[in-house]
Amino acid sequence: MRSKSFGWIMAALLSCAGVGTASAHHSFAAFDTTRQITLTGVVKEFQWTNPHCWLHLSVANGEGQAEEWQLEALSPNVLGRLGWKKNSVKPGDKVTVLVNPTRDGSRGGALISLTDANGNKIGGRT
Repeated sequence: MRSKSFGWIMAALLSCAGVGTASAHHSFAAFDTTRQITLTGVVKEFQWTNPHCWLHLSVANGEGQAEEWQLEALSPNVLGRLGWKKNSVKPGDKVTVLVNPTRDGSRGGALISLTDANGNKIGGRT
């Protein structure tokens, strides 16, 4: 009986151990929400993943060389309510995005909205 009680106590403790990390959430503090920039490029990859989706975009710099930008989006659940699907963008698609750039100047940002080559706008953060 004692080992059965110990097992239940351990199971309860272990199930609670992940609660803090699973429910923890980071902010968008790494991004400068006072600035917005527009980028046009070609989709390298779109990751429809929790807790946030990611868009990897190849953008030509001032000298015409391709640079990869990593753009963080909202969760699949929220994006789905805004009209996104996991196949809304595919590698090779030409898109224009509006983003809040990173504060440290690295090639990244928080995705605000995306416009595809046909002019269809898909919302994001407002």
